[in-house]
Amino acid sequence: MTSASPSGRRTGRPRSAEADRAILDATRAALVELGWGKLTLGDVAARAGVAKTTLYRRWAGKSELVVDAVAALFDEHLELPDRGSLQADIEGVVLQFAALLERPETKTALMAVVAESTRDDALRARIRSAIVDRQKTLVLLGRERAQARGELPPEPDPAAADRTTDLIFDVVAGTVLHRTLVSAEAVDGEWARSFAALVVGGLASVDFPDGRAEISLAGQNQPVRTQSSPSDV
Repeated sequence: MTSASPSGRRTGRPRSAEADRAILDATRAALVELGWGKLTLGDVAARAGVAKTTLYRRWAGKSELVVDAVAALFDEHLELPDRGSLQADIEGVVLQFAALLERPETKTALMAVVAESTRDDALRARIRSAIVDRQKTLVLLGRERAQARGELPPEPDPAAADRTTDLIFDVVAGTVLHRTLVSAEAVDGEWARSFAALVVGGLASVDFPDGRAEISLAGQNQPVRTQSSPSDV
């Protein structure tokens, strides 16, 4: 039986961090084994060793549970390493992100909830708050480090800074997601270095096999070729 606290709020049995971890682990394992269509909260509860009512007290349904299971993986396995420069930092986080997306539980869960969110506005909002907005803190940290090193200028306008954060996140996350989950191509060290150079310096900073940077002008067939500096990579 619950009791009222001095503030008037009801108090009861606190949430167990251990139970939450067991539930999220069981959700990811069940999703890989059963797929989205066959996954049920009852199956997750049985795997986690908890009552089904425990799940319903925490999550309204399967979609919300799977989003939180994915979000926990991102929180645990994705960070921005300090490798001494903005380009190197981007390389590091890209390789981490790609490795995370290669995990069967991440790949299956993320593809499932994104597909479901196309028909569910509330689920889309949960994905944004639980995953996207939380991971944007990596962009904020990277930009602060780069500004402290003098690699990027300060952005005194908060609205402009927010737009920059959104753009950087979309470019990095969208590109890596597309390459790993849509194109099914590897993200290795060489690709990560080229991509980081592109993000930091633009097309002219990317080394092509012949040692030159090639820039294709929109609407023209002839490329413009410029010699790239070894310091760009």
